Amino acid sequence: MKIVPYDLLKNVLFNFDPELVHDFSIKLAGRYSAIASLMSSVTIDKLKYGINVGSCNWHFPVGLAAGMDKDCQAVEFFSRVGFGAIEVGTVTPLPQLGNDKPRLFRYKDENSIRNKMGFNNRGSEELLKNLLAVKKIVDVPVGVNFGKNKLTSQKDAIKDYLKLFDLFQNDADYVVMNFSSPNTPGLRDLQQIDRMRENFQEIRKQHSASTFRRDIYVKISPDLALADVSEIVKLVKEFSFTGLIATNTTIMPERGEGGISGELLKKKSETVRFHILDELRECPELQLIGVGGVSTFDDVWRFWKRGGKAVQVLTSLIFNGPSLLSQIQNEIDVVLKLNLVATVGELLQNIAQAKKHE
Repeated sequence: MKIVPYDLLKNVLFNFDPELVHDFSIKLAGRYSAIASLMSSVTIDKLKYGINVGSCNWHFPVGLAAGMDKDCQAVEFFSRVGFGAIEVGTVTPLPQLGNDKPRLFRYKDENSIRNKMGFNNRGSEELLKNLLAVKKIVDVPVGVNFGKNKLTSQKDAIKDYLKLFDLFQNDADYVVMNFSSPNTPGLRDLQQIDRMRENFQEIRKQHSASTFRRDIYVKISPDLALADVSEIVKLVKEFSFTGLIATNTTIMPERGEGGISGELLKKKSETVRFHILDELRECPELQLIGVGGVSTFDDVWRFWKRGGKAVQVLTSLIFNGPSLLSQIQNEIDVVLKLNLVATVGELLQNIAQAKKHE
């Protein structure tokens, strides 16, 4: 079946309001998941391209980041496109409208986006209903990204996260504590080391390792000092969480309110990722999912060479379309052939062995 050139669609869609286009696209993808075959030529081969990330088996080393499918409406479409794992949300316990519009802005010449959405979503009960329905259809890992409601006080913020842990503990393949969005007032204060320790203690008090069997990640900001990043890595290890996701969007006040994603974020996000990977040499049991400015196989390859495995994309999908995944897959095939290995898993093992002898 002929692949629809994404550039043609983008030239039309980019003439309209970004949020309007996003909402329309998610509804369309959710209703007609079969159109994925018209937009992607990825070969879904879990044996060749699959990797283990925590306790999950990603079908491909590139996943979809949170923020695209907030309410778990189009997971089947994104799985057919070829994503190795799909992260939905950010979800809050109660539905909320988010911040005032306009709140989504494109920087076309810089392949970047600024958003000040404010965790707009239909709430946890709606997302759970959608998740239960889709997991009967797809076997791709689905993670759920947790946030707090805007009207929840800082003091009570952890209660929102605990409610979400309770609700999704049996059905999400992994969960993400999002303390790092710049679009909910005071949320990033939860990244302060003392506050984070208190919150982690509350989570462990309610959900011991024996009662919560899902992978737990902490998503962090690219705007943290590297010394603070190191302290967070230590905390994640201390509390035996699965790992980190780095990074969320960055603040650029000269551009306006909200968080910047895409190419404008790449350098800062990559600096944080590489710093974490250096830290993880001492605790290889922790996972790092890389996100923020990932747009080419070269970005993936640099991450792999430093010791990483799984990445996520979002903004680059908007600017490049699903062919982004097939382009990365084609270059993975070249690298596998050059390294005389049959699978991505073997390739990553070889890279890890080489790093031990550096």
